[in-house]
This record gives sequence, C-alpha cells and structure tokens, in this order.
Amino acid sequence: MRNITEVKKNTLSNALNISISQQTLGQSNFSLSLDIQIPNSGVTALFGPSGSGKTTLLRCIAGLDKHLQSNISLNGEVWQSDSISLPSHRRPIGYVFQEANLFPHLTAGENLDFAIKRADKTQAVISYSDVVSLMEIEPLLSQYPTQLSGGERQRIAIARALLIQPKLLLMDEPLAALDETLKQEILPYLEQLCHSANIPIIYVSHSLDEVIRLADHMIVLDKGSVIEEGETQALLGKLSTSFARHQDASVVVSGIVVKQENEWGLSWLEIGNQTIGFKQGKETLGDTLRLRIQSKDVSLSLSEQEGSSILNRLQVIIDDMEQDPKDPGMMMVRLLADKTPILAKITTLSAHKLKLSKGQKVIAQIKSVALLR
Repeated sequence: MRNITEVKKNTLSNALNISISQQTLGQSNFSLSLDIQIPNSGVTALFGPSGSGKTTLLRCIAGLDKHLQSNISLNGEVWQSDSISLPSHRRPIGYVFQEANLFPHLTAGENLDFAIKRADKTQAVISYSDVVSLMEIEPLLSQYPTQLSGGERQRIAIARALLIQPKLLLMDEPLAALDETLKQEILPYLEQLCHSANIPIIYVSHSLDEVIRLADHMIVLDKGSVIEEGETQALLGKLSTSFARHQDASVVVSGIVVKQENEWGLSWLEIGNQTIGFKQGKETLGDTLRLRIQSKDVSLSLSEQEGSSILNRLQVIIDDMEQDPKDPGMMMVRLLADKTPILAKITTLSAHKLKLSKGQKVIAQIKSVALLR
C-alpha cells in the first residue's frame, strides 16, 4: 500500500476517504491495512467475520482509536492526518452502538433533548418531528430506558444519533444484542431509515441477511484487509466471491409489480421479459421492489415440467459454473434471466447428469422468494 502521506490523485471530494496502516494493535498480532473510498450516499456495509476489523475501522472513523496511523476526510474536510487529529466530539457523526447506551436517569424524550443540545446548529439533516415519526417513538418519550424493550431502546438510540444532525451515521451491529423476535421488530425501522435518510450510513454486520436487506454498497473485511468491495447486488451475483460460497448465498433482483392476483394472494414482479410471483403484501401495481432468491431454493431442469407445485420457472442461460473448493460435491451455477443474475446451488452429480455447460439454455425452478422492500 502507498505511503499514507502521499496525496491521492484520484481522491473523490464527495466521499469518505480512509487510509489506514497499522502493523499491530495492542498486544495482539492483528493489523489493519486498507485504502478505501466510501460513497457519500446510501448505505455501505462493513461485512466480515468477528475479528476482521469492522468495529476497529468504525472506531477509527469516529476518532475513538487514537493510536492508528491514518488519513481520514469527508467531503474534503480532513479529520485525521499526520498533522491533524479532530477530536471525536468535533466529528459530525452519529454513532449507534450494539447496546443502546441511553442515560438511565433520563426519559426517552430527555435523552433526545440531550442530543438536540449537542446538535450542529449550522445544518439541519432531519427534523425532530420527522425522527419521531420515522422511528414511531411518540408513545415512548415519557418512559425511562428500564421501561422499554431492547428494540424500543435501540429505536430511541437511533433517533438520538440522528438528532445530532450528523453528516455521517455509524451503526455498529445495532441488532447484535437483540433476540430474533426483537430483530424482526426493529428491521423494518432500519429499512425505512436506510432508504429515506439523506446522509451516508456505514453499517457494521456479520449477518448476510441484514446486509442484503439494508446495504447499497459493501466492503468485505478479513484479517484487517479489504478482500471484496462493490455494489451489493453486483457482488452477490458473482462467482469466485465469499458470497457465492456462503451458506446463505443469494441474489437480489429488482423489478416492477406488473400483476396482482388477489384471489390467490400473489403479486408478480417483472424480471426482463418474464415474471416471478411472490406473496402479496401492501405493494401496488407499478411499485419497484426487491426480492431475495437464495441459491439453495433454485433447481435446474432441461425442459418445462408439468404437474409441479413450483410456480416460478424462468428461462435462463448458464453464464458460469464453479465447483465449491470446500465441498467438491456441490456446484454453484450462475444463471442469467435476460440480464438478471440468479445463483443455483446444485450437486456436482446433478450437473454431470444434466451435462450442464456454459451458454446452455435451461429452466430455473425457484421454490421461494423473500420480499425485501
């Protein structure tokens, strides 16, 4: 990696630019070494296993790790360099931790008032009424943290971080301390926040499900280094990535709702020149939605099969194939439905018996899909 004092010629002024080079942290052998640019819009997920450096990177951005050798700037404003070290309280960030960390002696509303007092008065990212509405916390404002559920406390913590009026929101595994029921309770609020906020969000997680639902852009870390980076949907649809070998390997497809069958409780999404059905919700005709398709839910056939309960059958072309290096008995097949990638995880024996090859036309039979938003 280049010397961090070198001026980066291709630096994007409208982005968060981070360069870190540290051989060891504390008494461990862990090192953090990366040079990245994070988009100044949408949600960027920092993804990777525990110990990969996600939280360390977030703390560095926030100015909480002082010993790291780093260059950090947002929109041309330098926060950290060889000669500058902006204190944490002067960095225009909101930080949501794994635990809500609310002041126990203050009501939820008073916790929000504390954030308003700290807010940057020179800019208004979001109004108080909008925050209360977005997080649906009006009934909670008079209660103390001990009277709230874990999910409710996190909603207050997110609201507090927004009311600081930050230029950047950092979220460090905000669902990690919640059980599965509470995760499902708060995820819709996070989705609404991520897709309506007008500030960039960096979201730390080792849950692929959360990343798929929330993130526009991904940075994958392992042992302190970036191993993959790019637009979420593009990365998920590629072979030879950590995602293709993940147990929950999936793709996300986008389309427009073109048909609804109320009698059967189904809506149909247009994918190129074909359609895919899913359980009807609150969507209406013309809505643009995203569906998650897991590779384990896709099987392949050489021809249309009658008498099957599988509704979704798409005509596809095999674009690529790869044997799982960790499990030679399994094969990942990349398919194209028009220009939309779909992954199918099948046995190597099945691929052999069907004599599958690149460029071949087959039928993708999709057993289930999940609506993301």
